[in-house]
This record gives sequence, C-alpha cells and structure tokens, in this order.
Amino acid sequence: MNLKPLGDRVIVKAVEQDLVTASGIVLPDTAKEKPQRGLVLAVGEGRFVDGERVPLEVSDGDEIIYSKYGGTEVKLEGEDVLILNEHDILARVAATPKVPSKRTSARKPAAKKSAGKKTTAKK
Repeated sequence: MNLKPLGDRVIVKAVEQDLVTASGIVLPDTAKEKPQRGLVLAVGEGRFVDGERVPLEVSDGDEIIYSKYGGTEVKLEGEDVLILNEHDILARVAATPKVPSKRTSARKPAAKKSAGKKTTAKK
C-alpha cells in the first residue's frame, strides 16, 4: 500500500456483513446497512499532546468497530478503504479465547417418583 496516514488517523478496510440473517432471510443489496466493522490496514504515528507524541491504541491487523458515518471513503488500488480519525473508532474486537467444553459423560440420575398412594385432601 502506498498510503501512510498522518497523525492520529487510520486506514480501514470495511468488513462486509452477512447477506443472510440468523433466521435465514436473504438481504438484498439495497437493504444492507453501511458497515461499521473493519480491519486496520495502516496507522499514523499518533497525535501530539503537550509536545509529546501519543501513539494510537490500535495497530495494523486489528479488527475494529467505528462510527457509522465517520471517516472519508477513498479508492485505493481498486479497493474502497476508509480513512478515520482515532476518535471515530469505538472499540477493538477482542479475539474470543476458546473455552474448553464442560461436558461430562456422567449425568445426575433423574429424581424418582414415589410409588406411594396418592393422598387427597378431605373437605
């Protein structure tokens, strides 16, 4: 890539959302919302605060969530990318650690019903 963001800006490639909802409904292109999730391609050196440079909190390769209408869209080497200020970044998507399954083969036996007589309340 021939683009280096300045100051506290980042270059992001939008991650397209699924075309099918969780319930199986296929969404046409006209119904899709503008993506808010992207992959950081490049970061600037940071902004100056009291004469010292403060580095950005994100780095190349991070997946982020950004403001819906933030940034400037640019076509770079045939791809659409977004140049965002750091304050337009809302969150970094953390990698979900794989948690081992807590499945056990031994199950508790079901409670047994009493074989005694049914008692009825007298009126």
